[in-house]
Amino acid sequence: MGVGDFNIGQILGDRYEIIEQLGKKAGRQTFLAREIATHENVVLKLLIFNSDFEWDNLKLFEREAQTLRHLSHPSIPRYLDYFEINLSNAKGFALVQTYIEAKSLEEHLKEGRTFSEEEIQQIAKSILEILIYLHGQKPSVIHRDIKPSNILLTNRSGHSVGQVYLVDFGAVQTLAAREGGTITLVGTYGYMPPEQFGGRAVEASDIYSLGATLIYLVTGTHPADLPQKDLRIQFENLTNLSPSLTNWLKRAIAPDLEKRFKSAQEALEALERPQLVSVNSAISQPFGSNILLSKNDEVLEIIFPAKGFYPALLFLGAFAIAWNSFIFFWTSMVLSAPFPGNLFLGLFSLPFWSAGIGMIITILYSLFGRARLRIDSQKISLTKELFGIQYPQARTSPRQAINKLQYKDIFYRKDSKGDRINLPASLSIWAGKRHYNLNFNLTEPEIAWLASELSNWLDLPVSQ
Repeated sequence: MGVGDFNIGQILGDRYEIIEQLGKKAGRQTFLAREIATHENVVLKLLIFNSDFEWDNLKLFEREAQTLRHLSHPSIPRYLDYFEINLSNAKGFALVQTYIEAKSLEEHLKEGRTFSEEEIQQIAKSILEILIYLHGQKPSVIHRDIKPSNILLTNRSGHSVGQVYLVDFGAVQTLAAREGGTITLVGTYGYMPPEQFGGRAVEASDIYSLGATLIYLVTGTHPADLPQKDLRIQFENLTNLSPSLTNWLKRAIAPDLEKRFKSAQEALEALERPQLVSVNSAISQPFGSNILLSKNDEVLEIIFPAKGFYPALLFLGAFAIAWNSFIFFWTSMVLSAPFPGNLFLGLFSLPFWSAGIGMIITILYSLFGRARLRIDSQKISLTKELFGIQYPQARTSPRQAINKLQYKDIFYRKDSKGDRINLPASLSIWAGKRHYNLNFNLTEPEIAWLASELSNWLDLPVSQ
Protein backbone atom coordinates (compact mmCIF):
# COMPACT_ATOMS: atom_id res chain seq x y z
CA MET A 1 0.00 0.00 0.00
CA GLY A 2 1.49 3.35 -0.99
CA VAL A 3 1.51 6.56 1.03
CA GLY A 4 2.57 9.43 -1.20
CA ASP A 5 6.19 8.96 -2.26
CA PHE A 6 6.73 6.25 0.35
CA ASN A 7 5.33 2.78 1.07
CA ILE A 8 4.30 0.95 4.19
CA GLY A 9 7.23 -1.26 5.17
CA GLN A 10 9.76 0.91 3.34
CA ILE A 11 13.02 1.42 5.26
CA LEU A 12 14.62 4.85 5.47
CA GLY A 13 18.08 5.67 6.78
CA ASP A 14 18.81 1.90 6.87
CA ARG A 15 17.08 1.64 10.27
CA TYR A 16 13.51 3.04 10.26
CA GLU A 17 10.59 1.04 8.84
CA ILE A 18 7.47 3.04 7.91
CA ILE A 19 4.29 1.83 9.62
CA GLU A 20 1.68 4.47 8.74
CA GLN A 21 1.27 8.07 7.72
CA LEU A 22 0.35 10.49 10.50
CA GLY A 23 0.12 13.74 8.58
CA LYS A 24 0.92 15.58 5.40
CA LYS A 25 1.16 19.20 4.37
CA ALA A 26 2.99 21.19 1.72
CA GLY A 27 6.51 19.82 1.38
CA ARG A 28 6.32 17.81 4.62
CA GLN A 29 5.13 14.37 5.63
CA THR A 30 5.00 12.70 9.02
CA PHE A 31 5.08 8.93 9.59
CA LEU A 32 4.90 6.50 12.43
CA ALA A 33 7.93 4.23 12.03
CA ARG A 34 9.72 1.43 13.87
CA GLU A 35 13.41 1.43 14.63
CA ILE A 36 14.58 -1.96 13.36
CA ALA A 37 17.28 -2.53 15.97
CA THR A 38 15.22 -1.70 19.06
CA HIS A 39 11.67 -2.36 17.72
CA GLU A 40 10.63 0.97 19.29
CA ASN A 41 8.12 3.22 17.57
CA VAL A 42 9.37 6.63 16.51
CA VAL A 43 8.02 9.66 14.62
CA LEU A 44 9.65 10.27 11.26
CA LYS A 45 9.24 13.82 9.91
CA LEU A 46 10.28 14.28 6.29
CA LEU A 47 11.01 17.41 4.28
CA ILE A 48 10.89 16.52 0.59
CA PHE A 49 12.23 18.60 -2.30
CA ASN A 50 9.19 18.54 -4.60
CA SER A 51 6.90 21.05 -6.30
CA ASP A 52 5.57 22.18 -2.91
CA PHE A 53 9.03 22.88 -1.51
CA GLU A 54 9.95 26.39 -0.35
CA TRP A 55 13.31 27.45 1.07
CA ASP A 56 11.63 28.84 4.18
CA ASN A 57 10.46 25.27 4.89
CA LEU A 58 14.06 24.08 4.99
CA LYS A 59 15.00 26.87 7.40
CA LEU A 60 12.16 25.95 9.75
CA PHE A 61 12.87 22.22 9.46
CA GLU A 62 16.54 22.67 10.35
CA ARG A 63 15.60 25.00 13.20
CA GLU A 64 13.17 22.42 14.59
CA ALA A 65 15.87 19.73 14.54
CA GLN A 66 18.44 22.03 16.11
CA THR A 67 16.01 23.13 18.83
CA LEU A 68 14.86 19.61 19.74
CA ARG A 69 18.48 18.47 19.91
CA HIS A 70 19.06 20.84 22.85
CA LEU A 71 15.76 20.29 24.69
CA SER A 72 15.20 17.77 27.45
CA HIS A 73 11.75 17.76 29.02
CA PRO A 74 9.45 14.82 29.82
CA SER A 75 6.51 16.50 28.07
CA ILE A 76 8.36 17.31 24.83
CA PRO A 77 9.36 14.77 22.11
CA ARG A 78 13.04 13.84 22.34
CA TYR A 79 15.39 14.27 19.38
CA LEU A 80 16.76 10.93 18.11
CA ASP A 81 18.26 11.35 14.65
CA TYR A 82 18.60 13.56 11.57
CA PHE A 83 19.69 12.33 8.14
CA GLU A 84 19.53 13.04 4.43
CA ILE A 85 17.13 11.24 2.08
CA ASN A 86 18.59 10.47 -1.32
CA LEU A 87 16.25 8.13 -3.18
CA SER A 88 15.47 7.91 -6.86
CA ASN A 89 11.93 9.21 -6.27
CA ALA A 90 12.50 11.45 -3.26
CA LYS A 91 15.21 13.72 -1.93
CA GLY A 92 15.21 15.72 1.26
CA PHE A 93 15.83 15.40 4.99
CA ALA A 94 14.41 13.34 7.85
CA LEU A 95 14.04 14.21 11.53
CA VAL A 96 13.45 11.36 13.98
CA GLN A 97 11.94 11.91 17.43
CA THR A 98 10.33 9.83 20.14
CA TYR A 99 6.77 8.67 19.61
CA ILE A 100 4.20 9.61 22.24
CA GLU A 101 1.25 7.25 22.37
CA ALA A 102 -1.54 9.71 23.06
CA LYS A 103 -4.35 11.46 21.20
CA SER A 104 -4.38 15.17 20.48
CA LEU A 105 -6.92 17.47 22.11
CA GLU A 106 -8.42 17.87 18.64
CA GLU A 107 -9.00 14.10 18.42
CA HIS A 108 -10.45 13.96 21.93
CA LEU A 109 -12.96 16.69 21.04
CA LYS A 110 -13.98 15.00 17.80
CA GLU A 111 -14.64 11.81 19.77
CA GLY A 112 -17.01 13.74 22.03
CA ARG A 113 -14.85 14.16 25.09
CA THR A 114 -15.71 17.16 27.24
CA PHE A 115 -13.57 18.90 29.81
CA SER A 116 -14.53 20.19 33.24
CA GLU A 117 -13.21 23.51 34.54
CA GLU A 118 -10.80 21.64 36.81
CA GLU A 119 -9.46 19.70 33.82
CA ILE A 120 -9.10 22.90 31.77
CA GLN A 121 -6.99 24.35 34.57
CA GLN A 122 -4.87 21.18 34.76
CA ILE A 123 -4.16 21.36 31.03
CA ALA A 124 -3.35 25.06 31.28
CA LYS A 125 -0.93 24.50 34.17
CA SER A 126 0.80 21.65 32.36
CA ILE A 127 1.36 23.69 29.18
CA LEU A 128 2.46 26.74 31.18
CA GLU A 129 5.07 24.63 32.97
CA ILE A 130 6.36 23.49 29.56
CA LEU A 131 6.42 27.10 28.36
CA ILE A 132 8.34 28.20 31.45
CA TYR A 133 10.98 25.64 30.45
CA LEU A 134 11.01 26.68 26.77
CA HIS A 135 11.03 30.42 27.42
CA GLY A 136 13.76 29.94 30.00
CA GLN A 137 16.19 28.53 27.42
CA LYS A 138 19.16 30.58 26.25
CA PRO A 139 18.06 31.83 23.79
CA SER A 140 14.36 31.68 24.57
CA VAL A 141 12.36 29.15 22.52
CA ILE A 142 8.94 30.30 21.28
CA HIS A 143 6.67 27.53 19.97
CA ARG A 144 4.46 29.80 17.79
CA ASP A 145 1.90 27.11 16.93
CA ILE A 146 0.13 26.01 20.10
CA LYS A 147 -3.28 24.59 19.16
CA PRO A 148 -5.44 21.54 20.00
CA SER A 149 -3.80 19.30 17.38
CA ASN A 150 -0.33 20.01 18.83
CA ILE A 151 -1.21 19.12 22.42
CA LEU A 152 -1.36 15.42 23.21
CA LEU A 153 -3.29 14.03 26.15
CA THR A 154 -3.35 10.51 27.57
CA ASN A 155 -6.53 9.07 29.04
CA ARG A 156 -7.85 10.20 32.40
CA SER A 157 -6.28 8.69 35.48
CA GLY A 158 -8.09 9.13 38.79
CA HIS A 159 -8.46 12.87 39.41
CA SER A 160 -5.88 13.69 36.74
CA VAL A 161 -6.95 14.90 33.30
CA GLY A 162 -4.11 12.80 31.89
CA GLN A 163 -0.49 13.41 30.91
CA VAL A 164 -0.09 16.49 28.70
CA TYR A 165 2.51 16.81 25.93
CA LEU A 166 3.41 19.64 23.57
CA VAL A 167 4.51 18.50 20.11
CA ASP A 168 5.29 19.76 16.59
CA PHE A 169 8.08 22.29 16.86
CA GLY A 170 7.98 22.97 13.14
CA ALA A 171 7.14 26.64 13.69
CA VAL A 172 9.58 27.19 16.55
CA GLN A 173 11.44 30.48 16.80
CA THR A 174 14.32 31.39 19.06
CA LEU A 175 15.29 34.83 20.22
CA ALA A 176 18.52 34.48 18.25
CA ALA A 177 16.55 33.75 15.07
CA ARG A 178 14.30 36.75 15.66
CA GLU A 179 17.28 39.06 16.10
CA GLY A 180 18.94 37.58 13.03
CA GLY A 181 16.79 39.55 10.59
CA THR A 182 14.21 37.83 8.40
CA ILE A 183 11.15 36.31 10.03
CA THR A 184 8.97 33.59 8.55
CA LEU A 185 5.27 34.09 9.21
CA VAL A 186 3.93 30.83 10.62
CA GLY A 187 1.13 29.78 12.92
CA THR A 188 -2.53 28.86 12.67
CA TYR A 189 -5.29 31.38 12.09
CA GLY A 190 -7.52 31.70 15.12
CA TYR A 191 -4.72 30.82 17.53
CA MET A 192 -2.25 33.52 16.43
CA PRO A 193 -2.11 36.82 18.34
CA PRO A 194 -2.08 40.09 16.39
CA GLU A 195 1.65 40.67 16.77
CA GLN A 196 2.43 37.29 15.20
CA PHE A 197 0.67 38.32 11.99
CA GLY A 198 3.35 40.99 11.73
CA GLY A 199 6.08 38.40 12.19
CA ARG A 200 6.88 39.58 15.73
CA ALA A 201 6.29 36.62 18.02
CA VAL A 202 7.26 37.02 21.67
CA GLU A 203 6.91 34.79 24.73
CA ALA A 204 3.44 36.20 25.44
CA SER A 205 2.39 35.06 21.94
CA ASP A 206 2.44 31.44 23.15
CA ILE A 207 0.21 32.42 26.07
CA TYR A 208 -2.35 33.88 23.66
CA SER A 209 -2.33 30.65 21.63
CA LEU A 210 -2.81 28.62 24.80
CA GLY A 211 -5.75 30.81 25.84
CA ALA A 212 -7.38 30.41 22.41
CA THR A 213 -6.85 26.64 22.62
CA LEU A 214 -8.55 26.45 26.01
CA ILE A 215 -11.46 28.54 24.70
CA TYR A 216 -11.86 25.98 21.91
CA LEU A 217 -11.99 23.22 24.54
CA VAL A 218 -14.74 24.90 26.56
CA THR A 219 -16.85 26.20 23.65
CA GLY A 220 -16.28 23.48 21.07
CA THR A 221 -16.00 26.26 18.47
CA HIS A 222 -12.87 27.23 16.54
CA PRO A 223 -11.65 30.62 17.84
CA ALA A 224 -11.78 32.08 14.33
CA ASP A 225 -15.52 31.32 14.23
CA LEU A 226 -16.28 33.12 17.49
CA PRO A 227 -17.41 36.78 17.47
CA GLN A 228 -14.79 39.45 18.10
CA LYS A 229 -14.84 42.95 19.53
CA ASP A 230 -11.79 45.20 19.20
CA LEU A 231 -9.83 42.11 18.04
CA ARG A 232 -10.65 40.20 21.26
CA ILE A 233 -12.46 36.84 21.09
CA GLN A 234 -15.90 37.00 22.71
CA PHE A 235 -16.46 33.67 24.44
CA GLU A 236 -17.98 34.49 27.83
CA ASN A 237 -21.63 33.97 26.88
CA LEU A 238 -20.89 30.48 25.55
CA THR A 239 -19.42 29.08 28.77
CA ASN A 240 -20.31 28.46 32.39
CA LEU A 241 -16.82 29.03 33.74
CA SER A 242 -16.12 30.65 37.08
CA PRO A 243 -15.44 34.41 37.00
CA SER A 244 -11.81 33.83 38.00
CA LEU A 245 -11.05 31.47 35.09
CA THR A 246 -13.02 33.65 32.67
CA ASN A 247 -10.97 36.61 33.81
CA TRP A 248 -7.73 34.64 33.40
CA LEU A 249 -8.66 33.63 29.86
CA LYS A 250 -9.57 37.19 28.92
CA ARG A 251 -6.17 38.36 30.06
CA ALA A 252 -4.41 35.50 28.27
CA ILE A 253 -6.02 36.44 24.92
CA ALA A 254 -5.77 40.22 25.29
CA PRO A 255 -4.86 41.56 21.82
CA ASP A 256 -2.76 44.28 23.45
CA LEU A 257 0.56 42.89 24.67
CA GLU A 258 0.52 45.39 27.54
CA LYS A 259 -2.67 43.83 28.91
CA ARG A 260 -1.64 40.20 28.40
CA PHE A 261 0.36 38.07 30.81
CA LYS A 262 4.00 39.00 30.27
CA SER A 263 5.35 35.52 30.97
CA ALA A 264 4.26 31.93 31.48
CA GLN A 265 5.38 32.21 35.10
CA GLU A 266 3.08 35.19 35.69
CA ALA A 267 0.21 33.37 33.98
CA LEU A 268 0.77 30.26 36.12
CA GLU A 269 0.86 32.26 39.35
CA ALA A 270 -2.35 34.05 38.39
CA LEU A 271 -4.02 30.72 37.64
CA GLU A 272 -2.95 29.21 40.96
CA ARG A 273 -3.94 32.31 42.94
CA PRO A 274 -7.31 33.60 41.65
CA GLN A 275 -7.51 37.36 41.62
CA LEU A 276 -9.63 39.40 43.99
CA VAL A 277 -12.10 40.64 41.41
CA SER A 278 -12.87 39.17 38.03
CA VAL A 279 -13.84 41.05 34.92
CA ASN A 280 -17.65 41.04 34.64
CA SER A 281 -18.13 40.13 38.30
CA ALA A 282 -21.15 41.91 39.77
CA ILE A 283 -20.47 43.82 42.99
CA SER A 284 -22.89 46.48 44.21
CA GLN A 285 -21.94 49.77 45.82
CA PRO A 286 -21.77 49.24 49.60
CA PHE A 287 -24.65 50.66 51.59
CA GLY A 288 -23.81 54.06 53.03
CA SER A 289 -20.98 54.80 50.58
CA ASN A 290 -20.89 58.44 49.43
CA ILE A 291 -18.73 57.83 46.37
CA LEU A 292 -20.34 59.12 43.17
CA LEU A 293 -19.78 57.03 40.04
CA SER A 294 -21.15 57.81 36.58
CA LYS A 295 -20.32 56.06 33.33
CA ASN A 296 -21.34 55.48 29.75
CA ASP A 297 -19.57 53.89 26.79
CA GLU A 298 -17.25 56.87 26.40
CA VAL A 299 -16.59 58.29 29.89
CA LEU A 300 -16.21 56.97 33.42
CA GLU A 301 -16.03 59.43 36.30
CA ILE A 302 -15.62 58.75 40.02
CA ILE A 303 -15.91 61.49 42.66
CA PHE A 304 -14.42 60.72 46.06
CA PRO A 305 -16.03 62.85 48.82
CA ALA A 306 -14.26 64.71 51.61
CA LYS A 307 -12.73 62.60 54.32
CA GLY A 308 -14.64 64.54 56.96
CA PHE A 309 -13.72 65.32 60.53
CA TYR A 310 -11.29 63.09 62.39
CA PRO A 311 -9.65 63.69 65.80
CA ALA A 312 -6.20 64.50 64.42
CA LEU A 313 -7.71 67.59 62.76
CA LEU A 314 -8.12 69.18 66.22
CA PHE A 315 -4.39 69.01 66.85
CA LEU A 316 -3.57 70.11 63.32
CA GLY A 317 -6.02 73.04 63.60
CA ALA A 318 -4.59 74.19 66.92
CA PHE A 319 -1.04 73.92 65.60
CA ALA A 320 -2.00 75.78 62.40
CA ILE A 321 -3.51 78.66 64.42
CA ALA A 322 -0.42 78.90 66.63
CA TRP A 323 1.96 78.62 63.64
CA ASN A 324 0.19 81.21 61.48
CA SER A 325 -0.27 83.59 64.43
CA PHE A 326 3.45 83.53 65.11
CA ILE A 327 4.30 84.00 61.40
CA PHE A 328 1.84 86.94 61.22
CA PHE A 329 3.44 88.54 64.29
CA TRP A 330 6.92 87.89 62.88
CA THR A 331 6.04 89.35 59.45
CA SER A 332 4.48 92.46 61.05
CA MET A 333 7.66 93.07 63.02
CA VAL A 334 9.80 92.47 59.93
CA LEU A 335 7.87 94.90 57.74
CA SER A 336 8.34 97.67 60.33
CA ALA A 337 12.12 97.22 60.23
CA PRO A 338 14.33 99.59 58.16
CA PHE A 339 14.83 98.98 54.44
CA PRO A 340 16.44 96.84 52.94
CA GLY A 341 16.65 94.53 55.97
CA ASN A 342 12.87 94.22 56.11
CA LEU A 343 12.83 92.99 52.49
CA PHE A 344 15.36 90.24 53.18
CA LEU A 345 13.61 89.09 56.36
CA GLY A 346 10.25 89.27 54.60
CA LEU A 347 11.49 86.91 51.87
CA PHE A 348 12.89 84.66 54.60
CA SER A 349 9.39 84.26 56.06
CA LEU A 350 7.78 83.08 52.77
CA PRO A 351 8.52 79.34 53.24
CA PHE A 352 6.95 79.51 56.70
CA TRP A 353 3.85 81.18 55.27
CA SER A 354 3.73 78.39 52.65
CA ALA A 355 3.77 75.72 55.36
CA GLY A 356 1.10 77.51 57.35
CA ILE A 357 -1.20 77.95 54.35
CA GLY A 358 -0.60 74.29 53.43
CA MET A 359 -1.90 73.22 56.85
CA ILE A 360 -5.03 75.31 56.39
CA ILE A 361 -5.66 73.83 52.93
CA THR A 362 -5.19 70.32 54.34
CA ILE A 363 -7.83 71.01 57.00
CA LEU A 364 -10.26 72.57 54.52
CA TYR A 365 -9.73 69.74 51.99
CA SER A 366 -10.43 67.10 54.64
CA LEU A 367 -13.68 68.85 55.53
CA PHE A 368 -14.89 70.19 52.16
CA GLY A 369 -12.65 68.90 49.34
CA ARG A 370 -13.05 66.01 46.96
CA ALA A 371 -11.07 64.06 44.33
CA ARG A 372 -12.20 63.33 40.79
CA LEU A 373 -11.01 60.45 38.59
CA ARG A 374 -12.03 60.77 34.95
CA ILE A 375 -11.29 58.37 32.09
CA ASP A 376 -12.46 59.02 28.56
CA SER A 377 -11.43 57.80 25.11
CA GLN A 378 -8.38 60.08 25.10
CA LYS A 379 -6.93 60.26 28.60
CA ILE A 380 -7.09 59.48 32.30
CA SER A 381 -6.92 62.33 34.82
CA LEU A 382 -6.97 62.60 38.60
CA THR A 383 -7.62 65.96 40.28
CA LYS A 384 -8.26 67.34 43.74
CA GLU A 385 -10.91 70.03 44.13
CA LEU A 386 -11.66 72.51 46.90
CA PHE A 387 -14.67 74.84 46.55
CA GLY A 388 -14.70 74.07 42.82
CA ILE A 389 -11.03 74.98 42.32
CA GLN A 390 -8.63 72.27 41.09
CA TYR A 391 -5.29 71.91 42.84
CA PRO A 392 -2.67 71.08 41.91
CA GLN A 393 -2.85 70.78 38.10
CA ALA A 394 -4.55 67.55 36.97
CA ARG A 395 -2.31 64.50 36.49
CA THR A 396 -3.11 63.11 33.04
CA SER A 397 -1.93 60.21 30.87
CA PRO A 398 -3.08 58.82 27.51
CA ARG A 399 -5.95 56.35 27.84
CA GLN A 400 -4.06 53.75 25.78
CA ALA A 401 -1.24 53.82 28.33
CA ILE A 402 -3.46 52.18 30.99
CA ASN A 403 -2.03 48.69 31.45
CA LYS A 404 -2.72 47.55 35.00
CA LEU A 405 -5.41 47.70 37.67
CA GLN A 406 -3.74 46.70 40.93
CA TYR A 407 -5.18 45.73 44.29
CA LYS A 408 -3.05 45.43 47.41
CA ASP A 409 -4.54 43.54 50.31
CA ILE A 410 -4.20 44.54 53.95
CA PHE A 411 -0.80 43.58 55.27
CA TYR A 412 1.34 44.21 58.30
CA ARG A 413 4.93 45.26 58.80
CA LYS A 414 7.09 46.25 61.72
CA ASP A 415 8.34 49.77 62.29
CA SER A 416 11.80 50.75 63.54
CA LYS A 417 10.72 49.98 67.11
CA GLY A 418 9.49 46.51 66.21
CA ASP A 419 5.81 47.42 66.59
CA ARG A 420 3.38 45.98 64.07
CA ILE A 421 1.81 48.53 61.72
CA ASN A 422 -1.42 47.85 59.85
CA LEU A 423 -1.27 48.99 56.20
CA PRO A 424 -4.77 49.21 54.69
CA ALA A 425 -5.91 47.74 51.38
CA SER A 426 -5.41 49.96 48.33
CA LEU A 427 -6.43 50.25 44.69
CA SER A 428 -4.42 51.91 41.94
CA ILE A 429 -4.31 52.32 38.16
CA TRP A 430 -1.06 52.16 36.21
CA ALA A 431 -0.73 54.07 32.96
CA GLY A 432 2.73 53.25 31.69
CA LYS A 433 5.07 54.32 34.50
CA ARG A 434 2.55 56.71 36.07
CA HIS A 435 0.72 55.52 39.15
CA TYR A 436 -2.81 56.72 40.08
CA ASN A 437 -3.41 55.79 43.70
CA LEU A 438 -7.10 55.78 44.66
CA ASN A 439 -6.56 55.68 48.41
CA PHE A 440 -9.15 58.27 49.41
CA ASN A 441 -10.16 56.83 52.78
CA LEU A 442 -11.88 53.85 51.15
CA THR A 443 -13.26 50.87 53.01
CA GLU A 444 -12.50 47.35 51.80
CA PRO A 445 -16.04 46.85 50.37
CA GLU A 446 -15.69 50.16 48.49
CA ILE A 447 -12.35 49.07 47.06
CA ALA A 448 -13.83 45.75 45.89
CA TRP A 449 -16.77 47.56 44.27
CA LEU A 450 -14.59 50.14 42.50
CA ALA A 451 -12.17 47.43 41.37
CA SER A 452 -15.10 45.57 39.81
CA GLU A 453 -16.46 48.69 38.09
CA LEU A 454 -13.07 49.74 36.72
CA SER A 455 -12.24 46.20 35.64
CA ASN A 456 -15.49 45.90 33.70
CA TRP A 457 -15.30 49.32 32.07
CA LEU A 458 -11.61 49.11 31.16
CA ASP A 459 -11.88 45.43 30.23
CA LEU A 460 -8.81 44.94 32.39
CA PRO A 461 -8.34 42.26 35.08
CA VAL A 462 -7.43 43.13 38.64
CA SER A 463 -3.94 41.99 39.59
CA GLN A 464 -2.67 41.50 43.11
